[in-house]
Amino acid sequence: MLTMPLLEGLDGVEKMSKSKNNYIGITEPPDEMFGKVMSISDELMWRWYDLVSARSNDELAAFKREAAEGRNPRDIKVLLAKEIVARFHSARAADAAEQAFNERFRAGAAPDDMPELTLASEAAGGLGIAAVLKLAGLAPSTSEAVRNLEQGGVKVDGERVSDRALRLDTGTYVIQVGKRKWARVTIV
Repeated sequence: MLTMPLLEGLDGVEKMSKSKNNYIGITEPPDEMFGKVMSISDELMWRWYDLVSARSNDELAAFKREAAEGRNPRDIKVLLAKEIVARFHSARAADAAEQAFNERFRAGAAPDDMPELTLASEAAGGLGIAAVLKLAGLAPSTSEAVRNLEQGGVKVDGERVSDRALRLDTGTYVIQVGKRKWARVTIV
């Protein structure tokens, strides 16, 4: 009996599955597809090449040899991401997704489509940064927000913030948590 291998999802452990939230949907926007492929580990990349790429075995062997000789696996992963995006969208969309990815993650540019929300300040002196992160959906809990702050993973208007006692006064701020979570928050 012939069995087909299962493709591991983004986590590199479980099979790719929507219910496990470790998948790339074929109808997702090109930028999201590209980013998800780029998030997989270098080891998992080779498995994905074996199972989803249309490249020949000779090409894959050459990529593996180049990586062993010092080529950055990230460059090889970009080729996989572009191939997957082109398959479900177009080559032009794959090029645009690569450019957007580079602007966002290499150059640190803020995304154009970040969520925008307005929060009401409960008292004079503004809102505490941990509360802002939670209310903006940038952290699932206040304790996770504090952890992000302590680990240096929070930026407000491009400046790294680690003071958990920081309060944001009225105004508009671009807040980033990690590399992927952004929001434009107006405090009134």
